[in-house]
Amino acid sequence: MFTNSVIIKYIIFTALVLTMASQRTHAQVEVKGTVYDKSRLFAMQGVSVLGTAGQGTMTDSTGHYIIRLGASDSIYFSYLGKYTARFPVKGIVAGYPLNISLAVNIDSLPLVVVRPKLYRYDSLENREEYRRVFEYEPDYFASGSGGVGLNLDMLLSGKKNRQMLALQRRLLEEERDKYVDHRFNKTLVKKITGLQKPALDTFMRIYRPSYEFIQNCENDYEFYKYIKDCGLYFSRMWRKEHA
Repeated sequence: MFTNSVIIKYIIFTALVLTMASQRTHAQVEVKGTVYDKSRLFAMQGVSVLGTAGQGTMTDSTGHYIIRLGASDSIYFSYLGKYTARFPVKGIVAGYPLNISLAVNIDSLPLVVVRPKLYRYDSLENREEYRRVFEYEPDYFASGSGGVGLNLDMLLSGKKNRQMLALQRRLLEEERDKYVDHRFNKTLVKKITGLQKPALDTFMRIYRPSYEFIQNCENDYEFYKYIKDCGLYFSRMWRKEHA
C-alpha cells in the first residue's frame, strides 16, 4: 500500500520527466553547414534551407547556411523546385556541420551565367554624362502668408522646365529598360529553360519582366525560378500549338 508521500513524490517525478521531455522537444538547435554541387568542389549559392515546421533561410555566396530548428523538427534543402530527403534534427551530431551535396552539376547552374560586364560602366557613364538632367529638381519657395509652394521655374521658364522633366523621365525609362535587358538576356534564359529559336524569341517577348518585378526579387534564386517556372509552362503550350 503506497503512502501519500510516496504518491506525491511519484507525481512530482512524473511531472519533471514530462517537463524535461517537452523542453527537449521545443528546444531550438542551431544547424549549420555548406551546400555543394555534385562534385563537392563548388559551393552553391541561393539554395533554400527549410525546416518542416516552417522556418527557412538560404545559402550565401559561399554556400554556407545557419538555421535554428526545433529538436523534433527535420531539415531539408530545395533548389530550382527539387527537394532533398528530410534529415531529423535529433540525428545531427551536435557541434558538427551538416554539409550537403546536391545532385547538380556546376556547369548546369544558372548562377554561373556571366552577365554582360559593360552594363554597369555604361550606366555610370550615362549618369555622369546626363548628371544635370538626372539630378534636376524644380525650385520651390514658401509664401509668407500661408506657406504655399510656388515653382519658380514654372513661373520664369515653364517650357524649359517641362522639357527637362520630360527628358529626365525618358532617361530613367531608358535606364530601366537597359537594366531589364541586362538581367533578362537570351543567354541566361536559354541556359535555364533550354528554349531555342523561334520559341526563345516568343518567350522573351511574352515573359519579359518589369523593372519593378526584378527589383522586388529578394535574390537571384527567386528571379531564376520565375524564368524556370514560366519556361516549363511555355514549353508545354508551345509543343501543343506546334505539334
